[in-house]
Amino acid sequence: MRELEQLANELDAAAFTCRAIIETPNGSPAKFAYDLESGLFHLGKLLPLGLAFPVDFGFIPSTLGGDNDPLDVLVLPEVHLPVGTLLEVRLLGIMEAEQRKASKRPKRNDRIIARLIDSRLYPGIEDVSQLGHAFVDELAVFFQTYKALRGQTYEILNVGGPDRAITIIREGERRFQAQQAA
Repeated sequence: MRELEQLANELDAAAFTCRAIIETPNGSPAKFAYDLESGLFHLGKLLPLGLAFPVDFGFIPSTLGGDNDPLDVLVLPEVHLPVGTLLEVRLLGIMEAEQRKASKRPKRNDRIIARLIDSRLYPGIEDVSQLGHAFVDELAVFFQTYKALRGQTYEILNVGGPDRAITIIREGERRFQAQQAA
């Protein structure tokens, strides 16, 4: 039952768009994750009181990141998007990052940053730099805190624009295709 994982992401590099699937809605104090075996979304971790996801959190299908999961996508919050929503997004950039569990080797865990294609709140935003340094800094603090609560570190290595996001998605597509062929 790997339907969502294998769904075409319909990456359009010229328009900086692709499809994404929401796992955890913004404002949620619970982390949901897609379960490959059942094809359902399951409740993962509960965040501590007062902590909630600041953006819609999901993944880009038919990709694999450095952590062997589909590439993560952070969608600017605009409307309530339920768990499992399939949507088309405009790629704005990427936070390239490493996470590490105690005494283990670091793993890449990049986060693509995007907005709805037909955004009413962010229609002129085409690059993550237009959101300002504070936006990326606050996202970094959220994920550093989230990972620290799980005994891990999370370090931002680079923040890139939509061109870099396209490059990382294409690399993720190649990893996914290689895994499927194996």
